[in-house]
Amino acid sequence: MKNRSAIAITIAAVASACASGTGSVPQPHLTPVNKVQTASPSEVGMDLRLGMILDSIMKVGLAEHAAPGATLAVGRFGRLVHLKAYGRLDTAASSAAVDVNTMYDMASLTKVVATTTAAMMLEEQGLLDLDRTVASYLPGFNAPDKATITMRMVVEHRGGMEAFAALFKTFKGRDQYLEQINSRPLKFVPNTQMVYSDWDMILTGLVIEKLTGMTLDRFVAEKIFQPLGMMRTMFTPDASLKPNIAPTEVVAERGGLVWGSVHDENANAIGGVAGHAGLFSTAPDAAVFVQMLLNGGEYNGVRLLKPETVARWTSVQRRGSSRALGWDTPSNQSSAGHYFSPRSFGHTGFTGTSIWADPTRELFVVLLTNRVNPTRNTTRVFRLRRDIADAVQKSIVDAPLIDWESRK
Repeated sequence: MKNRSAIAITIAAVASACASGTGSVPQPHLTPVNKVQTASPSEVGMDLRLGMILDSIMKVGLAEHAAPGATLAVGRFGRLVHLKAYGRLDTAASSAAVDVNTMYDMASLTKVVATTTAAMMLEEQGLLDLDRTVASYLPGFNAPDKATITMRMVVEHRGGMEAFAALFKTFKGRDQYLEQINSRPLKFVPNTQMVYSDWDMILTGLVIEKLTGMTLDRFVAEKIFQPLGMMRTMFTPDASLKPNIAPTEVVAERGGLVWGSVHDENANAIGGVAGHAGLFSTAPDAAVFVQMLLNGGEYNGVRLLKPETVARWTSVQRRGSSRALGWDTPSNQSSAGHYFSPRSFGHTGFTGTSIWADPTRELFVVLLTNRVNPTRNTTRVFRLRRDIADAVQKSIVDAPLIDWESRK
């Protein structure tokens, strides 16, 4: 009960801050803004040398094969202080250079940008109850061992399901995937452990489709991306956009270079639109999205969510776990690095993408890469994420630097 009380106090405090439209105390000299504007780092209490420092870190990371290329966006107090493209679309020497509007396969960022946000909206509308069972929404999810699994459990990754299985080798489409997830044995008793599983968000996506009567891609396009002006964020991008999409892995079973279609094999087998993967986006669009959350659910006069909903879904839910609802929070050796505060939230994607937001400093970092090009064995991006996050936090000159990671 003490832990629940502490969480409630934290949520109330953050909700109060978010209600002002900032999430923290803004610089006294800054005029509040309701949409992302460009500014120099010094205007928002950051070291003017930030761009040079980030350029150096990115140059070294790409030289050490973290990825062929990347886009990086950093913002504070609603101001975009760094937006830059690095490297090439592909490892081939003849490949075109990345630009800031290059679209990347967001991989598991789909879970938070699309699926979690949609679930938050449906909860506010009274259509989704996190404490109802998944089976009450999806009658096909009816195996006896899964009868007690609630929506809250799946968005916390506590549903008891396995982390992964290569279902794509045999099965296709939503119906077959639901049947397989339902029939496969649980790995542990529901709500006793946190195991990050794609099945959790595949199920959440199916529930969203059931409740709305719309496919997930259509719902998020009409209700989230179009209202926010995120016009380069989508599932299954048209072939005409391929020249501006960063390719991912070379996969012989899929005919070679995966380019313009989702990298995740299970999402591809489902049809390219799934709750756990399939979304493509750009750094500027991702910056708009995360600023909407830092604004307490509102952007440029469009309100998608209530401040208290944002605060609750992005807060740690229980002691001993870093998981929020859908989102993650900083933990030891996470991609958030040393200095993102305990109230921060974020997520990563297998292809090399990440988003981190720190409401206490009104700060965000978006790093999009295709680190799986040409092979998924590349791991240098893991350190690159931490180096970028640490450099951004260290650049803040108007607040003390606290090594939160060392305190855990």
